[in-house]
Amino acid sequence: MKKDSPLDWRNLGASTRALHSGIHRSEQRENSLAMFLTSSYIFESAEQARAVFADEEDGNIYSRFTNPTVAAFEEKIAALEGGEKAIATASGMAAIATVFLSLLSSGDHLVLSRSVFGSTTNMANTVLARMGIGVSRVPLSDLEAWKKAITPKTRMFFAETPANPTLELVDIEALAQLAQEHGILLVLDNVFCTPCLQQPLALGAQLTVHSATKYLDGQGRVLGGAIVGQQELLMKQVFPFLRNTGPSLSPFNAWVLCKGLETLPLRMEKHCDNAEKVAISLANHPQLGGKVRYPGLLDYAQRTTALKQMRRFGGIICLELETRHQAHRFIDNLRLATITANLGDTRTLVTHPATTTHGKLAPQDRIQAGVTEGLVRLSIGLEDAEDILADVHQAMEHV
Repeated sequence: MKKDSPLDWRNLGASTRALHSGIHRSEQRENSLAMFLTSSYIFESAEQARAVFADEEDGNIYSRFTNPTVAAFEEKIAALEGGEKAIATASGMAAIATVFLSLLSSGDHLVLSRSVFGSTTNMANTVLARMGIGVSRVPLSDLEAWKKAITPKTRMFFAETPANPTLELVDIEALAQLAQEHGILLVLDNVFCTPCLQQPLALGAQLTVHSATKYLDGQGRVLGGAIVGQQELLMKQVFPFLRNTGPSLSPFNAWVLCKGLETLPLRMEKHCDNAEKVAISLANHPQLGGKVRYPGLLDYAQRTTALKQMRRFGGIICLELETRHQAHRFIDNLRLATITANLGDTRTLVTHPATTTHGKLAPQDRIQAGVTEGLVRLSIGLEDAEDILADVHQAMEHV
């Protein structure tokens, strides 16, 4: 194969795609990805500037919407996700906002899972409601509820699977079929699984969104987001919104995220290895019988769905303790785990969703989302599994 021959990413493994996609070397012949920290770009003539602005000639214009380092991140996440195109944003919520505001108009109707990140629910309740976009919220796994929620104005289904933080699942293929039958756009948040564990586009979704801040970076360093899917849909409807409103990813953050993606397949394997060991151990704990949520457990209610669409079961575990007091006692007595609302870090992280990520929701919205006062979310890191287990078990002694 010649060096300048394009690679067909579909025929390459995830680790190869993570390392080799998105690399377009400059005349400096750099080995590592270059960082282009510039706000604008020069032209050889006024005529060239006119041609580039008129889309008659390819070229970068302004880093709000064209930047080589950002483009490298977009190409890399698209290759991993199996999408035709990706658009990078400043954060995960910027990605979700861009999807909603570019593809929905006043009078349209959105069907939203009850089990989504708290800020997604808040956006639906405030920004979308103020714009006259109708929202119906349904139980994630109840396909009949999704069907009943459809109206002549329904334009989009939006869901997380696994959901944050409850780990509830929906059958992606079945939901995609329902959406297709009614001409509805299916958008899935793939943050918990990443493309290494689940590929919603291959199962029928039109778009996936990511908070790149989580596993894609993997070290808690920078914010970022991504929207991945069909070229025509993204470039004709989503990209103009980003170009004109500016929820853009910075080149520096894009460079950091590209470096994170290079090790994503390796990291996800270790996250899964550790989480499976911790989940099994906790499920056998005398105080936690039936109170551990993890799709990989043999008695997990939706294990069949997990096996159908997830390659492995991820790095997030939830504990269902009795009260907020017990949850806080457990969290405060952890010595290794760090208390923070982020997830997907190299280090084990822990949070109490009812008072952090979902704390701004109305009580009824939290209950409908399955976020109880005793729920604890653990993002299992890359430490030695035995050390994580020892920390979790000693903390349970204080509950």
